[in-house]
Amino acid sequence: MEFPKLTRRDFLIRTALGSLAAWHGMSWLGCSKPLPITETFIAKIRDYSSEIGSTILSGFKELKISKPEIQGKRILLKPNLVESHTGAVHVTTHPMVIRGAIEAFLRMGADRVIVGEGSGHCRDTLRVIEETGLVDVLSEERSSFIDLNQDDLYTVVNSSKSSRLKTLTLPITLRQTDWIVSMPKMKTHHWVGITLSMKNLFGVMPGIVYGWPKNVLHCAGIDGCIVDINVAVKPHLAIVDGIVGMQGDGPIMGTPKYAGLLVMGRNLPAVDGTCVRVMGYDPKNLSYLRDASRKIGPIIENRIIQRGETIKSVTTKFELEKNIPAHKKLLG
Repeated sequence: MEFPKLTRRDFLIRTALGSLAAWHGMSWLGCSKPLPITETFIAKIRDYSSEIGSTILSGFKELKISKPEIQGKRILLKPNLVESHTGAVHVTTHPMVIRGAIEAFLRMGADRVIVGEGSGHCRDTLRVIEETGLVDVLSEERSSFIDLNQDDLYTVVNSSKSSRLKTLTLPITLRQTDWIVSMPKMKTHHWVGITLSMKNLFGVMPGIVYGWPKNVLHCAGIDGCIVDINVAVKPHLAIVDGIVGMQGDGPIMGTPKYAGLLVMGRNLPAVDGTCVRVMGYDPKNLSYLRDASRKIGPIIENRIIQRGETIKSVTTKFELEKNIPAHKKLLG
């Protein structure tokens, strides 16, 4: 069999097309290995009185989370309870979203579902769960709460090395549960630009070791610590409360922003990358997401299969503060 002769022009064109195809299968950062393909799920939710548990179950189905994965397992839900004031629904993960997750996991056959948080600002975590109304949900659902700031501890080597920390000290509850679920509020953030499921895991770092507001982590490099913690903890799922989020000078001083949605996924960088696009920005402009895309999962759209609603159908611009450096990077 004879192969057709190629002119120099044909050769250059085919070479360029081959290079382009290879580039699309790799990270925009120039990684040598193709990024994994993962899925995220977006659902529109009118308000906190909606059937959130049923929506989360729909997300499980879309994400191919099966009953055998959950049956008999111990589930840890880690919401964002940074601090709260009564009625401030944009500051913390809403108790009705937490209730929905508890109901969904129990319906899938989980042995038990507990809620754990190590509040980053308020040292009295019990006061936070009372002011948010979470204590009532926990009582009604017969779920327990663990203050991760005061838990027993274990220490691991920092294998990710994105920050200056050589080890990470973690609450023993992480080793005593089978699934770790990050349940953040969709918010802007003064120091990193936007806080979602990855940054939410700062709350597993015990305050008795890392201080308030986890100032040891800030000094070691906040962006790098986000990646280090996620590599060490290996969370299984993210459920982002974007029904009412926060814009402006978050994560505490901002203003409410209605987005009317939940975002879910097994891979946290992919979930957060999707959320950043929903909020109207480019995830490549967030330092910790760029780093995470090298080590944990993709943030580029062609490596994320979108389930449920399209990003375009739910995009709603979150306001940023031009005088905040981390926000300037997102604004371009």
